[in-house]
Amino acid sequence: MSIPENIFRIKSTLPESVALIAVTKTQPVEKLMEVYNTGHKIFGENKVQEMLDKYEQLPKDIQWHLIGHLQSNKVKYIAPFVSLIHSVDSLKLLQEIDKQALKNNRVINCLLQIYIANEDTKFGLSFDEANKLIHSEEIKQLKNIRIVGFMGMATNTDFKQQIANEFKSLKHFFTKCSELETFNIKLTILSIGMSSDYLIAIDEGSNMVRIGSSIFGERY
Repeated sequence: MSIPENIFRIKSTLPESVALIAVTKTQPVEKLMEVYNTGHKIFGENKVQEMLDKYEQLPKDIQWHLIGHLQSNKVKYIAPFVSLIHSVDSLKLLQEIDKQALKNNRVINCLLQIYIANEDTKFGLSFDEANKLIHSEEIKQLKNIRIVGFMGMATNTDFKQQIANEFKSLKHFFTKCSELETFNIKLTILSIGMSSDYLIAIDEGSNMVRIGSSIFGERY
């Protein structure tokens, strides 16, 4: 199938309440334009430099999501334009995003990345760490960020029940924390599910999925 056909096929499987992030990691600009020309304008990048390069070359009405691990010293490069940062995993990073957002006269939306997988290679806050963070005094000082939800990645396994259980645990935590609403916290987004497991994620309450290989084909 072509890239446009893949986009339309995937969108036909998504409830209206679920947003699709087209993950463009390692893909050339020409392929991104094939997605853009279908009318889809929400792209997700893993690396800051790759996002910057593509941002410069592509139309400016694209919403760029940073979905990979983000180092504090690179926040300044994406602060002028990034729509949503999915991978916030520390107070230090939030403080830097707030600082750079202020410099750009913006409020930047963020998701807290929660560690739900049984894998050492993945990043994220524990449920307890995330709970303490959103209730902390320090977070109340940040005027230029808004925490709008959580992101998680399940274990890379063929055992579907394990994946479902991991997503279910994050959905439960999300629901519990959604009771909290302040000037810079309003939890509405649960970003779980990728090409291999997004249908499971939707069943478990996802309203944002990050899909790359099912759109562009496998990376080599």
